Amino acid sequence: MKRPLRPEEHRLWSVVAATLHPLPGRHTPSAPAEPVQPAPPAQTAPGKPPPGKLPPKRTPPGPSPAARPKPPAPWPGPELIEPNRHHRIVRERDPIAARLDLHGLTYDAARATLDAFLLRAWEEGHRAVLVITGKGSRGTGDGALRRAAPEWLAAAHLRPIVAGVSEAHRRHGGGGALYVALKRKPRG
Repeated sequence: MKRPLRPEEHRLWSVVAATLHPLPGRHTPSAPAEPVQPAPPAQTAPGKPPPGKLPPKRTPPGPSPAARPKPPAPWPGPELIEPNRHHRIVRERDPIAARLDLHGLTYDAARATLDAFLLRAWEEGHRAVLVITGKGSRGTGDGALRRAAPEWLAAAHLRPIVAGVSEAHRRHGGGGALYVALKRKPRG
């Protein structure tokens, strides 16, 4: 059930609507009649609240709700692939050297397989790989592997080899796949 617009909301909408041209056969809503002015407050003895009103609440001393520390932001996940490199991967100028499909694996097996795959790809000198997680049940994008993969890729033991992660282009799996950019292997 919609609530009716308050007079100040209606006035604001009228200002916005005045900048638009209505479709043929439509009109701009007209402003409502001027709102009724509230009655002046009743005279009372000093220090006493007006009749029908409670005295204002006292707030306890201390920081105001706005000054309270905010909860920490959610964990950001791994670094994003820099835009130019992402573009090169999508356009296949920086080819995807290897692919890993995690469909059908359990949570623990998927993590172990991902770790081994990334280490092997880095050892072989690959610079970009594709990890297919799937979108989850019924393609909703809330699958356990889909949610966990960015966290796994940001793990401390993978930081020396993972340069960045981003969602894959539609032709490479879209929301159900991730591009993983790998750092260069040091010479020596």
